[in-house]
Amino acid sequence: MNERDSEIMSQTLSMHGYVEGMDMEQADLVILNTCSIRAKAEQKVMSLLGMLRKAKAANSQMQICVAGCVAQQEGEKLLERMPHVDLIIGTQNIYRIGECLEHARKSPGFVAVDLQDNYDIPRFMPDSEQGADKPAEFRKFVTIMQGCNNYCSYCVVPYTRGREVSRKVSDILDEIKVLVEGGVKEITLLGQNVNSYGKTNAVTDSGLPCSFAELLHMVAEIPGLARLRFTTSNPKDLSDQLMRCFKDIPVLCPQFHLPVQAGSDAVLKRMNRKYSVQQYLELVDTLRSYRPDIALSTDIIVGFPGETEEDFRGTMELLEKVRYHGSFSFKYSDRPGTRSSDFEDKVPEEVKTRRLMEFQARQDAISLERNREYIGQSKEIMVESCEKDSIKGRTATNHIVHVDGDLIGQNVRPGDLLMAEIYHAGQHSLKGKISR
Repeated sequence: MNERDSEIMSQTLSMHGYVEGMDMEQADLVILNTCSIRAKAEQKVMSLLGMLRKAKAANSQMQICVAGCVAQQEGEKLLERMPHVDLIIGTQNIYRIGECLEHARKSPGFVAVDLQDNYDIPRFMPDSEQGADKPAEFRKFVTIMQGCNNYCSYCVVPYTRGREVSRKVSDILDEIKVLVEGGVKEITLLGQNVNSYGKTNAVTDSGLPCSFAELLHMVAEIPGLARLRFTTSNPKDLSDQLMRCFKDIPVLCPQFHLPVQAGSDAVLKRMNRKYSVQQYLELVDTLRSYRPDIALSTDIIVGFPGETEEDFRGTMELLEKVRYHGSFSFKYSDRPGTRSSDFEDKVPEEVKTRRLMEFQARQDAISLERNREYIGQSKEIMVESCEKDSIKGRTATNHIVHVDGDLIGQNVRPGDLLMAEIYHAGQHSLKGKISR
């Protein structure tokens, strides 16, 4: 989401005369687009802002802007800690960054962090022009919705991104058509919870609702689109109609990130996730019945307040049952304003560390076992880079494949689709040879 927001701000600023540079200390404008989903990311922001204090002292023309979720979360409080910041711009205001910077130049310390419940995501058309200094891109992110209504007890998203709002279908389709006509082969649809797209506001030009599954079918019909992905999903809103899309839509990649967070019903209830472990496992079974080769990944939080050793064993048992191809796992950390930050039964840091190491070690072993299942199979890869003696590509299941460089010099370019026979599997990537 932040990467996509950064693209939007960059294109918007180019229309105000800004040109992107690589030397931060010499820049007229430095933007920190921030994330506050975990404490470590927020700490990095504060550290970098401290470094920029010296750079601004040496360059009086420099403007410093903090955007994104930390900006939204901290607002004017950030100025108390970092008074050298010129602009603090929240998640719903990035489309206004040009005019906000003008205001901040006249009045440094400008804050634009208002959140509207009836917010409409502005129509945005990407810049598809290419040139020597702007190489062709073969894959892009497209935002389809913003915000969240779930209020998981540990999560800041409803407070930093606002209430759930879906973009109009026509705006999404028009944006993707421009991208595909410009050479983009792969699109990833983005939202805090794409499964609930269209549930909270009308999204068609005629004012009618549209489900996420229906949107997927419409996007898939755009000529020239080779691959379609989406992220991220909440299991409580995963419909059978959506799961069937993996069977019915050829360009929809057989890869699904389905965050479970914990393998204990007691912990899930305290997290306010609104599904049980059994319900989650039934969803996994249904997904695999529709698409047996689907690669599943997940998010795991260890050491949530009140998590017992038995609760953690449930998470390990879930890992053994589902056997994810990969996962993103983290130690729980308090986030400002969330309900769980007030929970008293915090898990000691050393216990969280031990549990995380145990989970990650077993996940690494399972990932390697899963990757070895691909040995001997021919897989379509989309080329990502062509080096002097190697090609790197990615399968539809989102596995990186390093290909022997026997096609170097034969006009292979990023975005091309090739078939590769897998002959080796590592923990995080595969190796293959071109099969045709």
